[in-house]
Amino acid sequence: MELQLIDYFRQRIPQYPCVRLGIGDDAAIIDLDIPQCVVTTDILMDGVDFRLSEVTPEAIGRKALAVNLSDLAAMAASPKACVVGLVLPEKGGVEIAKRLYDGLLPLARDFQIAVAGGDTNSWEGPLVISVTAIGLPSPGGGLCRAGAKPGDRIIVTGDFGGSLLGKHLTFTPRVWEAIYLYRSYEIHAGIDVSDGLALDLWRLTVESRCGAVIQAEKVPISEASHRMVAQVKSRMKPLDHALHDGEDFELILAVPPAEAARMLRDQPLSVPLTDIGEFVPDRGLWLEKGKKRTPLEPKGYQHKFSL
Repeated sequence: MELQLIDYFRQRIPQYPCVRLGIGDDAAIIDLDIPQCVVTTDILMDGVDFRLSEVTPEAIGRKALAVNLSDLAAMAASPKACVVGLVLPEKGGVEIAKRLYDGLLPLARDFQIAVAGGDTNSWEGPLVISVTAIGLPSPGGGLCRAGAKPGDRIIVTGDFGGSLLGKHLTFTPRVWEAIYLYRSYEIHAGIDVSDGLALDLWRLTVESRCGAVIQAEKVPISEASHRMVAQVKSRMKPLDHALHDGEDFELILAVPPAEAARMLRDQPLSVPLTDIGEFVPDRGLWLEKGKKRTPLEPKGYQHKFSL
């Protein structure tokens, strides 16, 4: 059955010129024609990143590729190729695999990323899907988390919070937006928001060896954050969801003040750009409400490990 499944994929997956040798051999041969490339990988597991009993395999397949594309976006890298690893439940695994690809391939086509191969296994456990994506860095090396300077403005795309109401499965990776901004404006550092606005901003400050102040009234809060508060009836406020929910897959950028003003004036994207604060010399995160500034805990989603 495994051989038939591989043959099925081989017939379904489009061919790209960069893939000199694809599905069917021990490894893929990809023509990058550059001295450097950008590589990222993500693993998604049933029960952790999704529940197969609640969402379709098509949505899971799409998300598995989308999270990798978001990592390429964080680096302002152009998608080139990817490989897909599947660990399928023994019961119904073939049908699940086909439907995963039915969700993954349209997104791959939209972003012109070649599916160059991968691996497929089965077991008695839950579904696991891992995608490794390869991209081309932008001229100058692309973005990274290090580089933010005190005085830089914190510029974000889109809005935040309430992603579990749907956005975590349907988001559009900000690949083309990141590439355009990086080539059109001076940007010192960047990161995508996968685990929470506060947590991922804190990660950027750690690598940049500085701190950051978020102005509470400027954070773009999604409509879904307000719905989360109404539905769950928790003590969390919409701002809390925007700061800590995660899986927004928007961008955080460190931009010099004059360039940030030009970027905001231009508003060159189909999604809004918002200035939510500034980077500061002292390490740490702060939330500013009016004239009051208080420490902000970098909470968000983190996998739990024990020694």
